[in-house]
Amino acid sequence: MMTTAIATPTSVAVDELIETLTKFRDLSSRVDEIAQRLITALQHGNKILTCGNGGSAADALHMAEELVGRYKHDRRSLPAISLAADPTLLTCIGNDYGFDKLFSRQIEGLAQPGDIVVMFSSSGNSSNLLAALTAAEQKRVVTVALLGKTGGFMAGKADYEIIVPGAETARIQEVHTLILHSWLEQIDSAFTV
Repeated sequence: MMTTAIATPTSVAVDELIETLTKFRDLSSRVDEIAQRLITALQHGNKILTCGNGGSAADALHMAEELVGRYKHDRRSLPAISLAADPTLLTCIGNDYGFDKLFSRQIEGLAQPGDIVVMFSSSGNSSNLLAALTAAEQKRVVTVALLGKTGGFMAGKADYEIIVPGAETARIQEVHTLILHSWLEQIDSAFTV
């Protein structure tokens, strides 16, 4: 007697991820292009600033800590700051200026021309990230947006963008993690002696 496999929540998630990765495959050269831009900025003494909200803030934290610390190989520490990291700063800015200014205010104070701001957003609709794009442009800072779904209001506004084709936020964030790990591997290779 033949049994039919029953879809479990995990198997559904795996199927969704495979579908999202299949659609994403054509964007891999864009991932590598941005990795080279990040490497060039770091080689020229510039820093990487990262930001995002919620789960995307976790991605921003993850990227910055791997650059300052290390990813897979011992190499010199690289300059990176997550703009989502300091709760006292976030509550100060949020209280005094509003949530929309959380990242733009930090970009105004910390960014220098030639630095890169990497923004994570599965929807592309966060008002504080849109404000960060404006602040980065005013500071002549390169912007990279990792987005999902349709790219939202952020689509087409960053210097570099990758819009992960998918509808499920969790799958988009999983692909964002794959992208940031790819960048970290390439950066490690460039700076490991």
